[in-house]
Amino acid sequence: MDEELRSLIDRLGEEAGESAAYETLIGTDDHAILARVLTAPEQPLWARELAAFRLGCAGDRRAFESLVLLLNHRDPERCVSAAYALARLGDPRTAKAAAALATNPLRTAYAMQPVRLLTELRAPESVPALITTLRGLLAPNDPHWRVALACVEGLGRLRDVRATQVLDAALDHPRLGAAAAAALSRLT
Repeated sequence: MDEELRSLIDRLGEEAGESAAYETLIGTDDHAILARVLTAPEQPLWARELAAFRLGCAGDRRAFESLVLLLNHRDPERCVSAAYALARLGDPRTAKAAAALATNPLRTAYAMQPVRLLTELRAPESVPALITTLRGLLAPNDPHWRVALACVEGLGRLRDVRATQVLDAALDHPRLGAAAAAALSRLT
């Protein structure tokens, strides 16, 4: 069993309690059963998350909308699971959705996983979205400096010279300077 799935099952098992539906969702490989959970009314969040994760990891695009909603959830663990499944889903809409979430200034507190997902995807939207997000977070006392750091590290991994200007600006930031210098050294 995949480590991410094992972690998800352990976490959601506490939420599900003694639910028979929980055991069914873990044990089934039937995509139709899992997809019904995503659209059926009054399904608990843990059931929707488990079904979306399993479908996403299997490459079933019916999970896309649910996974994007979970990627933007206030619970960081749900965001991590959604990003993992989205990276494996193979849906061409994923990068655009992650870029929209990462660049939304009203949702910056929840942008960590969209930023990391964009880095992993290496899609055409990745570098412009990371630059835009980082540019908005360069104030020295910005409370979302960890998201800014993820942008800097992601831009270093993506090695795109379009990031030079924003990484230069990050050099003077007290929490980002060292990472920005390392990222700049990796640009081609």
